[in-house]
Amino acid sequence: MLSKALLRLGAGAARHPWRVIAAWLIAATLAVLAAVAFGGRTADSMTAPGLDSGRAAELIERAGSGQEGMTAQVVVTPLDDGATFLDDGARTALTRLRAEVKRLPHVLGASDPAGALDAGGDTAVRGGLVSADGRIAVVRVQYPDQSRLSAEDLDALVDLGDRLRAQLPLRVEMGGSLFYAFSDPDGGASELIGLLAAAVILFLAFGSLVAAALPIGMAVFGLTVGVATMTVLAGVTDVPTFAPVLGSMVGLGVGIDYALFVLARHREYLARGLDPREAAGRAVATAGRPVVFAGGTVVVSILGMAVANVPFMTVGGLAVSIVVLTMVLASVTLLPAFLGAAGPRLARAGRIGRALRAGWSGRLGRRRDPAAGAAPVAGWRRWIGHVSRHPVPYAVGAAGLLLTATLPVLGLRVGLPDDGSLPHSRTERRAYDLVAEGFGPGTNGPLVIAADPAGDPGVVDRLVATVTADPGIASVAPARIDRATGVATLVVFPTTSPQDKATADTLSRLRTEVLPAAIGHGQARAHVGGAAASLSDVGQRTSERLPVFVAAVLAMSFLLLMLVFRSILVPLKAVLLNLLSIGAAYGVMVAVFQWGWGGALIGLEATVPIVSFIPMFLFAILFGLSMDYEVFLLSRVREEYVRTGDNGTAIVEGVAGTARIITSAALIMVAVFLSFAVTEDPSTKMFGLGLATAILIDATVVRMVLVPATMTLLGRANWWLPGWLDRLLPRGPVGADAEPTGEAPRPRLVDR
Repeated sequence: MLSKALLRLGAGAARHPWRVIAAWLIAATLAVLAAVAFGGRTADSMTAPGLDSGRAAELIERAGSGQEGMTAQVVVTPLDDGATFLDDGARTALTRLRAEVKRLPHVLGASDPAGALDAGGDTAVRGGLVSADGRIAVVRVQYPDQSRLSAEDLDALVDLGDRLRAQLPLRVEMGGSLFYAFSDPDGGASELIGLLAAAVILFLAFGSLVAAALPIGMAVFGLTVGVATMTVLAGVTDVPTFAPVLGSMVGLGVGIDYALFVLARHREYLARGLDPREAAGRAVATAGRPVVFAGGTVVVSILGMAVANVPFMTVGGLAVSIVVLTMVLASVTLLPAFLGAAGPRLARAGRIGRALRAGWSGRLGRRRDPAAGAAPVAGWRRWIGHVSRHPVPYAVGAAGLLLTATLPVLGLRVGLPDDGSLPHSRTERRAYDLVAEGFGPGTNGPLVIAADPAGDPGVVDRLVATVTADPGIASVAPARIDRATGVATLVVFPTTSPQDKATADTLSRLRTEVLPAAIGHGQARAHVGGAAASLSDVGQRTSERLPVFVAAVLAMSFLLLMLVFRSILVPLKAVLLNLLSIGAAYGVMVAVFQWGWGGALIGLEATVPIVSFIPMFLFAILFGLSMDYEVFLLSRVREEYVRTGDNGTAIVEGVAGTARIITSAALIMVAVFLSFAVTEDPSTKMFGLGLATAILIDATVVRMVLVPATMTLLGRANWWLPGWLDRLLPRGPVGADAEPTGEAPRPRLVDR
C-alpha cells in the first residue's frame, strides 16, 4: 500500500534528517549549475500545426518575402511639438536612427520612412511609414525566424534605443513581436510578497516561528530545483514566457499547502505523545496520501492539455508539471527531514504565538482542543452542525450564488491582449499608442495574405481589389511577388485593433468570403497569416478542444475518486461542485477583464479579452488543486465514518477537524495568487485572479457549506457502491483507510 511506503519514507527521512537535507542541497546546487551551463531563456512561439496561419507562413517562407521572421518597430516623433519629419533636422535624425538600427546583429532590413518621404510624401503615408501630419514615423525592423534569435537581440535593440534617446531630438519608443517573444516575465517581487504573506498566515495558524518556517523553507527548496530544471528544459525546446511565472505561482501555492497538511498531522501526533520521528512517519503516511494523489491529479490534468495540439501549451504544461512534481517529492522527503531535525519543539507554540492564540481563544470563549492544535475547532464544529441541520437552504443558496457568479461566462471572448493593455510605463504601450494615433488602431496588428497564383496571372489583382473593398480593411500595402516561386504577399491593415472582436470577424470574413471570391475555383490558393492571425487561430483551436479536455479531466477525476473512496455519489458530487467553483472563477474573470468591473483594483488599464489558452490552463490547474481539499477533507470524513459508522457524526467531525487547515491553506494560496494579480502583464493578472478566486470559493462556499449540506442530504448513500462494481474495481494504492496501524475498517455500504 501507498500508506506503508510513505510511512517508511517519512520515518526514514525523519531518522536521518541531515542526510536528506544535504541531498536536497546537492540537488538544488546541481540544478542551478545545470541551468547556468545548459539552460535557455523562455520564448513564445504561438503557432500550431494545421492552421491556416501556418499554411500562410509556409508560403511566405517559400517566397522569401521577408515577412516570415520576427519583427520589431521603432516609433519616433520629434520632441519639439512644432516639428515634423518634413523638416530637415528631424528627417536627418530619422535617417541616422535607421542606419544605427540596420547595423544591429541579425537585422535583415529596416524600412526607410525618410527615403519614402524623399520619393513622395504620399508614398510614405500609404506605406504606413509616416503619418499624414508628418509627426510620427515608423521604422519596421526585420529579423530572421525565432530559432536564429535570442534575448540578446532584444537587449541590443533596447540598449540602442536608450542611447539614441540621449543623442537625438526624438522621442523613441519600441514594440513588435521581438518584445513579445523575448521579454522577461515579471513576477519576482510577487513571489517575495506571496512568501511573506504565507509566512504570516502560517505563524498565525501554528503560533510558532519554527512551524511557520518549515513549509516556507521546503517550498523555496522545491521552487529552486523546479524552476532550474525548467530553465534546462528551455535550453532544449521553446518554453513559453508564462511558464516560469505560472510555475512559481502554482509551485509556491501547492508546496506550502502540501507542507501545511503534513505539518498539521505531525503536530497532532506530537500532541498525542508520539516520538517526533514516528510522528513524522505517520504524518507522511496519512496526510501524504492526499498530497500524492492531489499532486498527481494536477500533473495529469496539466499534461492532458496536449489534446489541444498546440505545442507551446504542451511544453508550458510540462514545465509547470515539473515544479508540481518537485513539490510533491519535497513534501514526502524533505519536509519529514525538517520535522525530524526540529524534534519536539513543534509540539508547542512560541511565547508570541501563545499570546496571540490565548487572545484568539479568549475572544472565542472556548478552550483549545489539544488534539487538533487549534482553538476554533469547537467553533467549526458548531458551524458544520448548523449547516447539517439546515442542509436544503444552504445547498440551494450556495449553489444559486455560484451559478449567478458563473453567468458572465456566457459572454466569454477569447483572444490575446495586445500592447494597448500594458501600462503606460512600458515602451511597447507607448509605441502602440503612437502608431494608433498616427495610422489607426489596425496598424498595430497587420495581417499578411500569402497567395500562390498557380499560373493564374489575374489572382493578385483580384485579391488586392476584393480585400481593399472589405469594410474591415483600412489599407493594403502594395503586393510583393517573388519571381522564382510566383508567391505574392500582401500586408493588410484592419480598421480595428488586434484584440478587438471586429478584427476576428474581419479575419473570418477574409477566409470564408473574400479570398474564395477572389481566387475562384482554379488551383490558386491564399491564406491569411501574421501574428494577429496566428494568435486568433490558436485561440479558436483551444476553444474547440476545451470541451474534449474538460470531459477527459472530469472522467479521470471521477474514476480516481471512485477508486479512493469506493463510492459513486462522493466522486460525482465532487466533480459537480468543482465545476461550480471553476465556473464562478471564469465568471469573475469575464466581469473584471472584459467588463472592467473592479479592474482598477489590480492595475488593469483597459478591458481585454480572456487570453485564449488561459481557460484550459486554469481548468487543469484548478481541478487538480481542488482535489487537494477534496481528498484531504473526505479522507478525514471517511476515517470518522469507518471509526463510528455514523454519517452525520463523520461529516461534522471530519469537516470540522480539517476546516482550520483547509482555510489556512486556502488563505496562503489566495495570498500567493493575488500577489501575481498586480503584475503588469494582463495574462499574469488573469492567472493570479482566476486561481485566487477559485481557491477562495472552493475552500469557503464549497468545502464549508456545499459539501456538508449535500453529504447530509445524501446520508448513508454517500458511501454506496454497487456490489458488482466493488468486485470489478481494483484495490487502489491510494486507499481511504484510517491510519497505517492495521486497524480493520468497518464494513462498507455496498450492494451485494
